[in-house]
Formats: sequence, C-alpha cells, structure tokens
Amino acid sequence: MAKQRVLITGVSRFLGGRLAQRLESDPEIEGIIGVDTDEPTIDLQRTEFVRADIRNPLIIKVLKAGEIDTLVHASVVATPAGAGGRSNMKEINVIGTLQLLAAAQKHEGLKKVVMKSSTAIYGSEPTDPAIFTEEMAPRSQPRTGYAKDAVEVENYARGFGRRRPDVTLTILRFANFIGPLIDTPLTRYFQLPVMPTPFGFDPRMQFLHEDDAIEALYSAVRDTHPGTFNVSGDGVLYLSQAIRLAGKVPMPILLPFANVVAAAVRRTGLVDFSPEQIRFLLYGRVGDVARLKEVFGFTPQHTTREAFEDFVATRRLARIFTSEQAEQWEQDVYRFLSRRPAWAGSI
Repeated sequence: MAKQRVLITGVSRFLGGRLAQRLESDPEIEGIIGVDTDEPTIDLQRTEFVRADIRNPLIIKVLKAGEIDTLVHASVVATPAGAGGRSNMKEINVIGTLQLLAAAQKHEGLKKVVMKSSTAIYGSEPTDPAIFTEEMAPRSQPRTGYAKDAVEVENYARGFGRRRPDVTLTILRFANFIGPLIDTPLTRYFQLPVMPTPFGFDPRMQFLHEDDAIEALYSAVRDTHPGTFNVSGDGVLYLSQAIRLAGKVPMPILLPFANVVAAAVRRTGLVDFSPEQIRFLLYGRVGDVARLKEVFGFTPQHTTREAFEDFVATRRLARIFTSEQAEQWEQDVYRFLSRRPAWAGSI
C-alpha cells in the first residue's frame, strides 16, 4: 500500500514511538498521527501528536480529520504499575479497545487495522502443549490480569473484523520483548542481583528482540497480512540457561512462598510481578512461528538466544560470574556424572 495515512495509539510508549520513527523514514507514508494521553518521550519529526484518550468516543473525529486509512493499536498495557493500578489497566485495555474499534467501524476510509497482542493469551499451565499454534485455545481461560485483557481485546478485534470485512485485520501475538532499550517486568527481573526462581521448575522461554518487534509491526502496516500470527525469535531458552548467560545467581524459592516473595519484590518497585508472570516462571510458554514465516513472510533477525545475549551485552548486567565460568562448571558436573557409575557401585 502506497501513500498511507497511519494513526498509532500508545505513541508515548516504547513500541508506538519506535514504530512512528520507523514509518517516518518511509517516503510512501504520507502522514502519521500519534495518539496518547502523554507526550512521546522520543524525538519524532513527521508525526503529529494528538493528546487524546481512546476511551473517548471523540476519537472518531481524529480518524476522520486525519483521513486515516491504517490504524495501529499499540496502547494495550501489560502491567498494572504502568497504568496506575489493575482497575485503570483494564479500563485502558478493554474499554479503550472497545471504544476505539467502535469509532473505527464508523470510519469508512479505514482499510487496515493492526493489533498488538501477546502470546500471554495462551496462559501458562502444567498441562499445556509443548508448542501453541495460532488455532489453539488456552487450556483454561485466564480469570484476571493482562492475559484476560488480551483475550477480550482479541475478541473485540475479531468482532470488528466480522462487521467490517472490507478492512484487513492483522493481530500480532508477541512473545516477551527483550533488548537494549525496552523496559518490561522480565528485563527488570534479569537485572536483579540475585534472581528468585521457583524451586524444581525450569520453564522454556521465548524472546523477541525489540528491533524485530518494530519490523514486524512495520511490515504489517506496509503490506497486507490478514490473520493472527505468533511473533518470536527462533528457539527457546530454559530459565536456568538465561540465568547463566546473564551471569546471575538463582535463589530457589519453595512454591508455597512464591507469592510472598513476589509481593515483597513488587513492594520494592524493582519488578512488578503479577500472578500470570509468576505462572510463566513456573511453566513457561512457547508459540509456533511457522505461520509467521510461511504466511506472513517475516523471519526475525535475532533468535531467542541472540536476542537475550544482546540484552545482556548492551545492558552490561552486573555479573556474579562469566559465561565461560558457567560453561566450565557445567563441564565439571558432566565429568563428575560420567565417573559416578565407576565408584557408585563400590559404596
């Protein structure tokens, strides 16, 4: 699509602002409007900022006045602390999306909607499949938090798609973001000097580099990709592997005390641990990205491991030990285990 006019919600947040920057460098983008209640924190040259709340039905006037043909909804909030509490978070995510799509439905010039979602929609349960495809539903419906909001937001989006079949609807289910600049509960978790971990659990994790997230959004804006797509770097990391790569020391916590420790860390303001994030640290979550590559036509430049290693290198995390030391210790353990049968029988 050439000479597009794009409206981005959540332009003061990391993804919305970086996407606006990316679109500004494209001469085929005729106009960009960024909407948020706070001003953008990064330098934007061609983006026209409009201070507005998407929960206000007057957002339809912005769509029409700007002659918007492409809407990017990137203002879904993942943590209560970032929204001023769980109640306000739900208002922004659910009610905001409902009002925004109601306005979009009335705007006849709209041709495309791109929705930011999350693989958190699948939940994290001990009975989960090894890999979630886009057609799979969670084993149990989330009852609270960001995952519940994501389910409702996607339901509203699909309802909009049925009412406006003339509009291309793209839903991107992002894995956990990581990288040099982005700030999330998970990036803060890996910056803790000592990392509390659930005793007896070693979940599989996927990461998406912040640059790849921006490129996926950019591709969704510029090209036509109807449907829902998991977006993540290839491969997985076990939590124990990530801790070793970060050079940190794990602090195993017995499961009955996990919520107590999480609440204590949350009160310090270091990490905003939510119940669904605790479950993620117990059971992990992996999404299949075959559809992203084969149908969407996008392959992230960074694998899960490469994204995490770039995060560790650029953040210059305070290491307790080096990755070389961790590798040597692992080799020592393996050598010990390989020798064990020789003397174990003589005890």
